[in-house]
Amino acid sequence: MAAFAARAPALPIAVGYSGGADSTALLLACAQRWPGQVRAWHVHHGLQAAADAFEAHCRGVCTRLGVPLAVAHVDARAQPGESPEAAARQHRYKAFDLLAQSHTELAAIQSVALAQHADDQVETLLLALSRGSGLPGLAAMPAKWHRGALHYYRPLLAVPGAALRHWLRQRGEAWIEDPSNADTRYTRNSIRSQLAPALAAVFPTYRATLARSAQHAAQAQLVLDEVAAADLAACGLPPRLADLQALTPARQANALRHWLAHAHASVPSAAQLAELQSQIAACRTRGHAIRLKVGRGFVVREGGALHWLPASEPPQASG
Repeated sequence: MAAFAARAPALPIAVGYSGGADSTALLLACAQRWPGQVRAWHVHHGLQAAADAFEAHCRGVCTRLGVPLAVAHVDARAQPGESPEAAARQHRYKAFDLLAQSHTELAAIQSVALAQHADDQVETLLLALSRGSGLPGLAAMPAKWHRGALHYYRPLLAVPGAALRHWLRQRGEAWIEDPSNADTRYTRNSIRSQLAPALAAVFPTYRATLARSAQHAAQAQLVLDEVAAADLAACGLPPRLADLQALTPARQANALRHWLAHAHASVPSAAQLAELQSQIAACRTRGHAIRLKVGRGFVVREGGALHWLPASEPPQASG
């Protein structure tokens, strides 16, 4: 719980709880540290036949611990051209927003703890490198950030996954093994089972070294975010086409990425961003229409500005 050491998060706190080893360790640690101040949030993604069993397991553990559990059911299937991981992530955060708003007993929730650990951080960075990602991808996962009214924390980013499982075994705690984690058709699983052991053999301290590189990328990205925020302040929100056209291509791309990511939680691919910039450059007449698919929505032209139209339905919550 190193991220909570200096300053405790606002309580009560919700823990994203899947039933796996990592989130089980986080839930137990938080429940021990803040008795009566912890809630568990489980997202039923609807992607596996075992999803109902996952939910049942979580309900049993939470009953034993005396931790209130709330469940959000979502349809996390990816749209054409969208990665399954990105789709599940977006649905999960929307479900957390809904859980924070829909349950009166959780109305005071301001903080959410997530269980990604050191191995997840390395996998995220290696995935970003394999995809040719820019600084946002190379910065990997932040230890803390906020989304709307919720403040998120990842207190386990410095802890290896094996250490979490050892801690659970010492306490006789059981967890769910998601069968999809062994499916090497997913690149992240191949990194975990094949590349990570090779890295450990050649670079024993690779977790800390790659984490340091991610921190450097994150610092550089903060500077780009400041530039983007200043450029968008000049362009207005929604951004005006004429002001976007006045920016250099690099600053325009930076501003567009910032707008889509921070205002609409959507990250354009390199091809989508290039096409959007091409359309902006060509948009010299009132009749030039823009409607481009980006993530789970569309960027469209309305008058002299760009707008965002979402293409997904909100999840339904139950408690």
